[in-house]
Amino acid sequence: MQTVAAALDRLGELAASPTVARLAAAFEAGGHELALVGGPVRDAFLGRPVSDLDFTTDATPDEILAIVKPIAEAHWDIGRAFGTIGAKIAGETVEITTYRADSYDGASRKPEVVFGSSLEGDLTRRDFTVNALALRLPQLTLVDPSGGVEDLVAGVLRTPATPEQSFGDDPLRMLRAARFSSQLGFTLDDDTRAAMSTLAGAIERISAERVRDELSKLLLTGSPRGGIRLLVESGLAERVLPELPALSLEIDEHHHHKDVYEHSLTVLDQAIDYEVSRGNLDSPDLIVRLAALLHDIGKPATRRLEPGGVVSFHHHDVVGAKLARKRLRDLRFDNDTIAAVSRLIELHLRFFGYADAAWSDSAVRRYVRDAGEQLERLHILTRADVTTRNRRKADRLGFAYDDLEARIAVLAEEEELAAVRPELDGQQIMALLDVPPGPVVGEAYRFLLELRLDEGPIGADAAAERLRAWWAARGPAA
Repeated sequence: MQTVAAALDRLGELAASPTVARLAAAFEAGGHELALVGGPVRDAFLGRPVSDLDFTTDATPDEILAIVKPIAEAHWDIGRAFGTIGAKIAGETVEITTYRADSYDGASRKPEVVFGSSLEGDLTRRDFTVNALALRLPQLTLVDPSGGVEDLVAGVLRTPATPEQSFGDDPLRMLRAARFSSQLGFTLDDDTRAAMSTLAGAIERISAERVRDELSKLLLTGSPRGGIRLLVESGLAERVLPELPALSLEIDEHHHHKDVYEHSLTVLDQAIDYEVSRGNLDSPDLIVRLAALLHDIGKPATRRLEPGGVVSFHHHDVVGAKLARKRLRDLRFDNDTIAAVSRLIELHLRFFGYADAAWSDSAVRRYVRDAGEQLERLHILTRADVTTRNRRKADRLGFAYDDLEARIAVLAEEEELAAVRPELDGQQIMALLDVPPGPVVGEAYRFLLELRLDEGPIGADAAAERLRAWWAARGPAA
């Protein structure tokens, strides 16, 4: 947290930049107010990088367009219905929004847009006091009607209005509270936390797409664990991601197993560490983090109490993959993300057999083939899934996975393993067997693929000879 003087100096430097200075001059010349608002002002106080430039004004969307057109390289009005105009000015992208006074009618999934008349009124309708800060331009006057600077110093999230009113106006703000608690490392004040629990059911008024976006932003923070805990403890997770609180399985005195909920949070933490340290993915990676958080959601449905105090979760990988696919589909995630996350969950146990007995080259090839494009993410998830406090066991698993990755690298160099495919394609199969397109071609292709996985590259001539032998043994009429 920077001092007020240091933050104002940073904001002064920002206001002097070509983009902000040009905008401020244009709005002043047009007889309208303009203020830098929200995240950029907050981050100046926190010493964080300022990326997005958000402005607010008393000008209507039409008036905003008239002001920015002469000075913008490009402009767009996709958010016009909500009072927002976007533009690119002096090489930077900005958004300018008319003063707002949104409210919900208690039933609609979208806010009713009502334009406001003052900067102070606009700020008091925002989600949290730390985001209800503005810098009037070009005067460089800080506007803080709700004590946001004091809350920044204290590291507290609090709503400008009562939390009941704020969350009633937009229930999505409860999810934003969880996200900002992780993103900023802040705690919620008692009234705000209590209101989240009381009003948790109101989140069902919010569209799945908005919930999805906010959950994704939470997972993409540097340390999402605290925000996830807040969702579970408030009851919000029960409404938007019920598989998560279900991981808190009852543990009786006779049957012992690790706390699956705590284990999942630890796996998420460790997956983030691997994601960053390995450096093979663009970080943050949403697919890795979703898979880490959800990898054991099949356990509640498969939990069995066995004789001798053992708890089993047979096939929880397969069940979990199905549950994840359904939940992510309900949250309107895209098909590629759904497929990737569910595949990782389905495969996350595959490695543990390797630690007990080294695999053949054939088994290693199958591991790579089945992972496909998700291989690096599977490496991360599998390593992160080792949370045992038994150092000898953890080291044994770590060394085993090091060995597996080394073997994959060697085989990949020898065989172009990432693109394992039969040495004859469909056209060659049809010509060799003198068959038309149909199921038999797929059957032959699978035979050749298994041959390739079992024995590695044997050459097209040898593959053709083996295919003829398979065909003769199978019989065309089979």
